[in-house]
Amino acid sequence: MKSYPEHLQIVNTFHELGETIAAAQFLIEEYGLENANFKGFELREKAKPEFILMTTEGALGEPQIIRIPENTFEYPLHLMLNLLMHEMIHVSQKTKENLVEDKNEREWQAYFEMLFHVKFPQVPELPDFHKRFFAKKALEYYNRMGEGSELQLKYANQKLETDNLLSFLEAKIQ
Repeated sequence: MKSYPEHLQIVNTFHELGETIAAAQFLIEEYGLENANFKGFELREKAKPEFILMTTEGALGEPQIIRIPENTFEYPLHLMLNLLMHEMIHVSQKTKENLVEDKNEREWQAYFEMLFHVKFPQVPELPDFHKRFFAKKALEYYNRMGEGSELQLKYANQKLETDNLLSFLEAKIQ
């Protein structure tokens, strides 16, 4: 695998050429995020710094499309890589073999991976600012699973890890 600076240079070249989809495809291949259930990328409206939306679309059990902003690579590469990884996790969750029907569970799993990189350790870590933001998002979805529900019990240990990470990050900024 190429180094992160090499990836950055290649992605910037794609970006300058207006080849957003080619850049995203390059990254999922380089970082081993491919999945047979992935149908391809499509572009959506431009993102704003405070709101970058990527979505995985398609019926459960069917091939999935990931829609990314046309200006995806105007933003930090480490953040875009983590967001692409998040969406590729959704692609995997929507396969017949790995089907995760509950949206809260899907989001919990994807945000947890963004924080701890269990399945994809090759994806660069996020800075603390982003980790705090995504830890809070993960906990929102955990809370939506229902107080004391089977899903909450299933992820209780991961929640503790997330709580500990968030506490650590909060203490660092005080």
